[in-house]
Amino acid sequence: MRALVVDDNPVVRAGLATLLEAGDVDVVGQAVDGAHALEQAERLRPDIVLLDVRMPGVDGVTAAGPLSALAKVLMLSYDTDSDVIGQAIRNGAAGYLVHGAFDVDELLTAVHDTVAGRACPLSPPASRAVVEALRRGEAPPQPAPPPTPPAPAAPPVALPAVLPAAPPADACGLSPREAEVMDLIAQGHSNGEIAARLVVSEYTVKNHVNRIFAKLGVRTRGAAMARWLGTAR
Repeated sequence: MRALVVDDNPVVRAGLATLLEAGDVDVVGQAVDGAHALEQAERLRPDIVLLDVRMPGVDGVTAAGPLSALAKVLMLSYDTDSDVIGQAIRNGAAGYLVHGAFDVDELLTAVHDTVAGRACPLSPPASRAVVEALRRGEAPPQPAPPPTPPAPAAPPVALPAVLPAAPPADACGLSPREAEVMDLIAQGHSNGEIAARLVVSEYTVKNHVNRIFAKLGVRTRGAAMARWLGTAR
C-alpha cells in the first residue's frame, strides 16, 4: 500500500510517516500543501493521500476534489468545524480523522479500510458533524464514489427541518442488538466507544456495523444515520 502524507507541519508529516511505515504502509512521498500534493500524486500515484485541512496556499478541503480522482483521500486534521468536515467529504474525501481522537491501530485500520473501500472512517467529532447536518435539515455529507464510470444519479432527497424519530428496528430488519448499536452510531460514537459501552470487543461491533450496513442498504455511517433517522426512506 502506497501513501502520500500532506501537512504543512514537518513534525506532523514525519510522525505520520513513521507510524505508517511501522504498520507496513509504504510512504512514497510527502507534500506541504494542496498544490504540492496534487503534483506528487500525479507523479507517484499513491493508493491513499493523508491530507491536512489548514495549509497555506491550496488548503486540504479544496485539494480533496482533484486528489480524490487520483487516489483515496483520508483527511487528518485538528479542525472539528462541522462545515469544514462536511465540505471535505462532499469534495471527495473518503473519511475524516481528528488528531487526538484516534490511536495508532485506529489510524492503520482507517487507512486499510479506506483503500479497500470497506468503510468511511469518521472520528467521533466528524460523526457528530453528520448528525448536526441532519438536525439542521441538510443532506448529510457523503464521500465521493471511487473514480469509476458514474451510475445514473438519484434525485436528491429533501430532509425535514426537524430531526425525525428513528424508525422501529424491525422496520429496518435490525435485531435488538443491532438497533442498539445503530442508536449509538447515530449519536456520533466510534466503534471503540460502542464496544466499551456494550462491554464487547471492537471486532464484535465491526461485525454488527457490517450487518447493519447490509440491512440498511448503505455503505457509510452518514448514509446509515440518514436511513435510520428516517430521512432516506
